[in-house]
Amino acid sequence: MRKVTLVRGARQLLTLRGPNGPRRGADLQNLGLIQDGAVLIADGLIHEVGPTRRLENLALARGAEEIDASGRVVMPAFVDAHIHAVSGPARPQDDDLPQSGEAVLAIARAIQDYSPRALEAMALRVVEDALRHGTTTFGATSGFGLTVAGEMKILRAHTALRRRPISVASTYLSARVPRDYEARQDEYLQWISVRLLPLLRRRGLAEFVEIRCGEGSFTLTQACSFLIAGRRLGLLLKVHAGMGRNPGAITLAVQSGAVSVVPGAGTAEQEARLLGESQTIATLLPGPIFYLGKRCYPEARLLIDSGAAVALGTGYNPDTSPSASMQAMIALACRAMRVTPAEAITAATINAAHALRRADAVGSLETGKSADLVILGVQDYRELPGHFGMNAVDLVMKNGSVLVERSKVRWPARSGGPDSPAIE
Repeated sequence: MRKVTLVRGARQLLTLRGPNGPRRGADLQNLGLIQDGAVLIADGLIHEVGPTRRLENLALARGAEEIDASGRVVMPAFVDAHIHAVSGPARPQDDDLPQSGEAVLAIARAIQDYSPRALEAMALRVVEDALRHGTTTFGATSGFGLTVAGEMKILRAHTALRRRPISVASTYLSARVPRDYEARQDEYLQWISVRLLPLLRRRGLAEFVEIRCGEGSFTLTQACSFLIAGRRLGLLLKVHAGMGRNPGAITLAVQSGAVSVVPGAGTAEQEARLLGESQTIATLLPGPIFYLGKRCYPEARLLIDSGAAVALGTGYNPDTSPSASMQAMIALACRAMRVTPAEAITAATINAAHALRRADAVGSLETGKSADLVILGVQDYRELPGHFGMNAVDLVMKNGSVLVERSKVRWPARSGGPDSPAIE
């Protein structure tokens, strides 16, 4: 017997229907909005979207379980394009040197010391926090293991997460050189390219490989060698340019055919135009910039106006970006990077899905896609950036199943509940 659900009465239904590819330019503003909209779901997939009056009269909707979204916004669940879900325990922020060498080593040691089960439990806690804030698809990225053993441990934890009813796209990130190889970077990358990447491919531990270039990581020449090796193996490529100015990183990403690039600060107009003419998506991570108190946010407005496709991610990790809330990233994008609410929502849904090669299944509410959606306790999507630090999510659905539902506040009988006399 088919399981049929009708989400009905949405004041605003944001379908994000549109072109097949990632959204650019004016298309970033098009949310496919339907007033008084509904979503008809059958066996975990979207059967139909449209006005409530039309959908509730469909034969399939008769006898369906109904979810009333009256007065609220319904939209696709968020897609986090870049999150370090497996990055060890939270670290007390009692110093002024986050991401110092010692801090990074402390995270790596913690990953080495914890058992796989303990590490998976900590990762699941991060994922659950993200789920409560509306994210159901994760671009899970390694990078904090430092050693090969540590990185493999992270990637295996990604595999464990995929056994949960969520979507996880796994990325191996070569971010830094272990101390034993600091004087032999080329030798280290050669070993990674010849030994580790083929192993990841054979065991299906990662579908993306990413390299960080710039200060404290790899040179552009070294990054190019790494990307060539990954491409030869049929792995999908990503480039991380760090947070500072990194001339050449965007050009390298585009020329290598990378799916996405995390741009640094101060993107030049020529680089923005290059991205606008390419298929490479710019994944913006405002969380670390905000948390570290820096002012060098990516040039989102320049990128958008140049025709580049932009996506959003939290960049979550316990040291420099301890927030797994895509709602907070939308607020930061709007307030600090001059992105409109519609552009930010598009970047956090369908474009982020394209950055993970998951847009055929998630990121928009369209017939045949997975029924991944959220109900927000707001009347207008433009309210979302104004709720910084608050969770506007009332309900989260993944594959047609409700995973999160906001619980009601239960006031003690004497505290002035609805039956208490009015205060005069």
